[in-house]
Amino acid sequence: MTVTWEELGWERVAAGVGRCRLPGWDCTVGLVVGDGAALVIDAGSSLAEGALLRSQAGELAGHRVTHLALTHPHFDHVLGAAAFAGAEVYGAVGVDALLGARHAREELREDAVRNGLDARLADEAVDTLVPPRHHVSGEWTLDLGGDRQVLLANVGPGHTAHDLAVLVPGSPEVVFCGDLVEESGEPQAGPDAVPSQWPAALDRLLDLGGEDALYVPGHGAVVDAGFVRAQRDALAARFGVSR
Repeated sequence: MTVTWEELGWERVAAGVGRCRLPGWDCTVGLVVGDGAALVIDAGSSLAEGALLRSQAGELAGHRVTHLALTHPHFDHVLGAAAFAGAEVYGAVGVDALLGARHAREELREDAVRNGLDARLADEAVDTLVPPRHHVSGEWTLDLGGDRQVLLANVGPGHTAHDLAVLVPGSPEVVFCGDLVEESGEPQAGPDAVPSQWPAALDRLLDLGGEDALYVPGHGAVVDAGFVRAQRDALAARFGVSR
């Protein structure tokens, strides 16, 4: 019996493309299904969450998860990554060095615990975290089999110094934005944000997807180009960036 996206709590965004909103921090995880391959976008906040995502994604795809893309190095998006053993892992160039540095991993753990993740779960995830093997400096096309290709694009800095977006061509086109775009609240600018370049990163997102694309934020409901443009203008005003 074939399980549906809805039965597992996932939202189908386009043919073979979906996402789920995780409990706790309302973090979005994406899935793109190809012919014999599957890409998951972001990994959740713990090994247990990552393992559940991998299991559900494999069930929806009908085969194992072969690729994992990390949109940026925040705990609610990366700490489940070790549960995807065997998958090819991608991140914006520089994420590998960041997640491989002891002080950065300690800060990642502290941020997770400060935001409510159980310390034991945080320790387990940080201890097993492996930096991405593949480093995207510009654009990288992934062939997932059949007619399915996706484009990984290093569009940052903005929300962090290492922001990766994922474009899924089709009708409609779908852009996974990470936390460059947030719908459920005001975009969060932590100490690793680059506010002066954030509006320009949203311009690059709009160039990727165009007017008719669906934009999947890191937190909240799927939005359109008009929402992204309005958020770009609000960020420019908030941070005093001239347009």
